[in-house]
Amino acid sequence: MGSFPRSLDAKGRVILPSRMRVHFQEYGYLTPGADGCLALWPQEEFGLEAERQHEKDARGIEARNDLRDWSALVTQVEFDRQNRMPVPLELRSLANLEQEVLFVGVLDRVELWSPQRWFARRDAAAGASSGAGSGAGGVAPAGMVGP
Repeated sequence: MGSFPRSLDAKGRVILPSRMRVHFQEYGYLTPGADGCLALWPQEEFGLEAERQHEKDARGIEARNDLRDWSALVTQVEFDRQNRMPVPLELRSLANLEQEVLFVGVLDRVELWSPQRWFARRDAAAGASSGAGSGAGGVAPAGMVGP
């Protein structure tokens, strides 16, 4: 868990933070994530996510098309000796990753965010929670970095 800013290099690679690297062996699975991010899955968690995605197959044509789109973009990424991993151009474009990448640990996966999208999402959530009277929506997690 936690969040860690990193930069893409000229070849579209990014260094996986060492605290997150312990959850991966030689590779992980990079997929489209929710809300405009990418998700990096350890092998065992990817199997569970693939099963959840496959359940969409019985929910009608729109859900099956979502499954097809997700499946077409799944990429197995290998980590080199410097913990760098390639982020394919199509996935970088999908998540609006240009130079900076924010890694965010989420219980079963690591999310890769454009810092602009991350902070816009947080600001929108904070605005919604302050209007609804909920206290937890706008609270920053420990270790959160600012823009």
